[in-house]
This record gives sequence, C-alpha cells and structure tokens, in this order.
Amino acid sequence: MEILMVRPYQFYFNQQTAANNFFQSNINIENANELAIAEFDAMVESLRAHQIKVNVIQDTKDPSTPDSIFPNNWVSTHASGTLCLYPMYAENRRAERKSSVIEFLQSNYKIENLLDITHFEKEGKFLEGTGSMVLDHQNKIAYGCLSERLDKEAFTYWCDKMQFKPISFKAVDDKAQPIYHTNVMMCMGDQFVVICLDSIPNEKEKQMLLDSFEQTNKEVIEISQDQLNHFAGNMLQVFDIAEKPHLIMSEQAYSRLHAAQLKSLEKYNPLLPISIPTIEALGGGSTRCMMAEIHLINK
Repeated sequence: MEILMVRPYQFYFNQQTAANNFFQSNINIENANELAIAEFDAMVESLRAHQIKVNVIQDTKDPSTPDSIFPNNWVSTHASGTLCLYPMYAENRRAERKSSVIEFLQSNYKIENLLDITHFEKEGKFLEGTGSMVLDHQNKIAYGCLSERLDKEAFTYWCDKMQFKPISFKAVDDKAQPIYHTNVMMCMGDQFVVICLDSIPNEKEKQMLLDSFEQTNKEVIEISQDQLNHFAGNMLQVFDIAEKPHLIMSEQAYSRLHAAQLKSLEKYNPLLPISIPTIEALGGGSTRCMMAEIHLINK
C-alpha cells in the first residue's frame, strides 16, 4: 500500500464545513498556515522514516482550497483498478478535485475504471469518500453513519457499483448531534475495529455492527465519547514497503487512550502518534483524513 497526501498551499478555518463538523474550532492561531504546513511536513517525514511510501502532491494557489489537506474525502482507489470521485457537501471543497492529483494517479498507476458519482451533488446528496465510509476491503463491507455527508441513496449506489455490502446506521456525538464522518468514530484494521459504540443510540443497529465484526473476526476495541472527541477513532492502519502494518494516529488521540486499549492495539501493529494540533483544531480532521490509500498497481 502507498499513501497519497496533499501538501496545503493555504490552510485555514473553512466556514462552509463548520456547519456540520463540530470538531472544528474557529480560534485565532497566529501563523496557522505556516504551522499546518510544518505539521504536514513532519508527518510525511515520520511516515517515511517508518518505511511507509508517501506520495506528496503540492496544492495550488488557485482555486483556494482550505481543506485540500484531507484528500480521502473526494478520491479513493481500489485493488480492482478503480478510481472513485465523490460528491462533496461544501461547495468550496468540490474544487479540491484538481486535475494535478488525478493526472498523478493516472500517470503512475494502472487505472482500469473511473467511478465518478459527483453528479449526486446536483441533487444535494453527498458521500464523502473514506471519510463518510469506513471500508473493510478484505470482506467487501462498507460501514457508514448517516449524516449530511453520507446520503443513503448515494451510499447504496456506490456499494452496488463497487460490490461492497452496505451497512448504515445512525451515530451521534455527546450533544446528540449527528457525527459528520464515520471515520471519526470508527477505524478498521485487518484484525480489529476501533469504535465508539456509545455513539450509536439504536441498540439493534449496535448489535448489527457487533454481529458483522464477529462474522469477520475483528476484535472490537471500544473507545468513549470523550476519546472520540479527541480523534481516537480517526486512525488508519497502513502498511510499509515490507507489508508490515502500522497504526497512524495523532498525539492527541494517543494521549487519551488507556493502557488496556493501547495494549490491545499493539498486539496487531506498532502505534505511530503524530503531532498535528493546528490541523485538528482548524480543520476538524486528524491523521486518517490526511491520507488517501493507494490500492492500485504501479505502472
């Protein structure tokens, strides 16, 4: 597996996404853009130091895209050779689908099919990639919590085209507000799943998820709403050039995990905490959101 990351040109608080991303804080951080770029560069360096293949695309000045640092919301790639483009909730995020990123993928990897479902934007229906969906690639299951960023029709359509089994449910934060992206309350590893079960109010839906995890032999590692609020659900298991797994998370998330949770996670992969406080505060996303996995074959 390789990783695609987009280095920001101008990173700032996005008013349009703040409508339903309650993780964003509109606080005044001096030199926020410089700090975010420094955090980004340090994260790339840390991943590469652990033999993880990272491809960095530099964002452009125009059009201005404050959230370009989170590419996994608009693009995903799959071992079938498919490149997917997704419908985005915030109008100014739609401009992130820049030709430079798509051309990089087309030039370097074998792409057999393009699944472009951005037409759902015209109907006011959205599906923000592997932010709104958490994918179990091994078992071809897509998990998604319903929100303004995951429309059930768009979700079902994508699953039908990609031959994934859709499992949708409702999840809320500690103020009973819908959680905007599934990947802040759930992380899927090869042999485990990190999930905030407390965020799922419906007991039948909770049991449906637990049954699915049992059938696919995943150890359930539960996190609390407080840990979710500190991005402990927003992790990604990535594989280095020797195909060894690593679990990427932010230092904020790592600091909130208890010893028993850390021990459970470390059974499956070493943990790699990364410091990105500016990106988390203003962007309302963490390490997982910054990485788009490349499941394609190199040319």
